[in-house]
Amino acid sequence: MTKEKRALAIIDRLKKEYPDAECSLEYDPKEAWRLLVSVRLAAQCTDARVNVVVKELYAKFPDVAALAQAEPEEIEAIVRPCGLGKSKARDISACMKILRDQYDGMVPDDFDALLKLPGVGRKSANLIVGDVFGKPAIVTDTHCIRLVNRMGLVENTKDPKKVEMALWKLIPPEEGNSFCHRLVLHGREICTARTKPHCDRCCLADICEKNGV
Repeated sequence: MTKEKRALAIIDRLKKEYPDAECSLEYDPKEAWRLLVSVRLAAQCTDARVNVVVKELYAKFPDVAALAQAEPEEIEAIVRPCGLGKSKARDISACMKILRDQYDGMVPDDFDALLKLPGVGRKSANLIVGDVFGKPAIVTDTHCIRLVNRMGLVENTKDPKKVEMALWKLIPPEEGNSFCHRLVLHGREICTARTKPHCDRCCLADICEKNGV
């Protein structure tokens, strides 16, 4: 089976297995800046913890202007449970100031503009353009990188950008964002990292290149 055919088959099966896959970071699509904050906090932290921590953050700083005006130390005091509190607070503060001063408090829908924001890398920018603006996107998080290597869609590379570029050649643009969300669910439930993958109940077992490995 070619990589192209395998990719399409995987997409089809994961659609049936996880029809309602979506971002596990909680936010209101009308307030895209909150996803920007949550994505930064999610680095080396679980989405579940981020969803709890941001409730206190937004209760105190309910909009871009309020968060932009806050001192980084005030932000850090709240987001510390997410780890790397000082650097995350600094990036969030700087990012909100840019949104306030350059974008009228709105999140830009341009990929390159997003990359210029403090603390925003390719993974975060792809998540935002895909989830918020409905544009083609491939989010190469740890689940994605691990699973596509195991499935045989990419070969022995953990570099996020290289994985992203390889997947762009295999995944139809309109499928990329949902495909990556489904990989997260599949990685948590079946193709786990900390224990041996549950290949016996995997919908991809017969087409996965490293079944049981």
